[in-house]
Amino acid sequence: MLTHTTRCVALLAILLSTLLFGCQTTPIPSQAIPPLHVVSYNIKHGLGMDGKVDLERTRDVLSALDADLIALQEVDERARRSGGIDQAAWFGDELGMQSAFGAFMDFQGGRYGLALLSRHQIVSHEVWRLPDGNEPRVALAARIRPEQGPEFTAVVVHFDWVKDDTYRFAQASETIDRIRTLDTPWIVLGDFNDTPGSRTMDAFHAIADEATKPEGATKTFPSIEPRMEIDFILAGPTSRWDIGAATVIDETAASDHRPVVAELTPTP
Repeated sequence: MLTHTTRCVALLAILLSTLLFGCQTTPIPSQAIPPLHVVSYNIKHGLGMDGKVDLERTRDVLSALDADLIALQEVDERARRSGGIDQAAWFGDELGMQSAFGAFMDFQGGRYGLALLSRHQIVSHEVWRLPDGNEPRVALAARIRPEQGPEFTAVVVHFDWVKDDTYRFAQASETIDRIRTLDTPWIVLGDFNDTPGSRTMDAFHAIADEATKPEGATKTFPSIEPRMEIDFILAGPTSRWDIGAATVIDETAASDHRPVVAELTPTP
């Protein structure tokens, strides 16, 4: 017959064994960092392929993409040709996103340049003046603070467009020099006006990984019958991102470019 003391010791041993077994087999939960759904789109200030400026149409395209981060090129701020609207702020209000604008130059009573829309907090943004080309050019760099995961910097670009790449490569080189000084992971996205295998794109591939498009579905310009791949999404440093494939959206009416979307997941 077990004594009272013996029974207590036996019960204590069973309890300790259960606790130790639970500690050995129950994993410590970890909170995964959600991916970022990212878009780059040259909107041609809302001028569609029908020759009409229709910001509601552009808004509807962007809304359907349900993105966390949207880089826009060819954006007007209160220019006459697009009805005097601050397009970056308007899209931000319509889509429930924060907005930032970077001006290339004064234009038609307002300004013309780049914009960024974000569902996450835009902590700060700055405009990097790039070497002039056939038009003045800047890059728009915004520091983003997501609800989960590390802060990162989104850099929106739109380089010179002519066949001779002298200006374009100078602008790309200056952008890369500025990117190298960042103290955060970064995404660079936009209308590079250059194609795979060019020295501009090779320079970015030396420091970044690209969200690559499926073979046979890479072209982004012109939107109706695309012949060129000139819109890209890249991220770096390469150890700080898991980069999914990019997709070119079959949108032919709202602009002369097609939107590009990708999923990027920050790594700890």
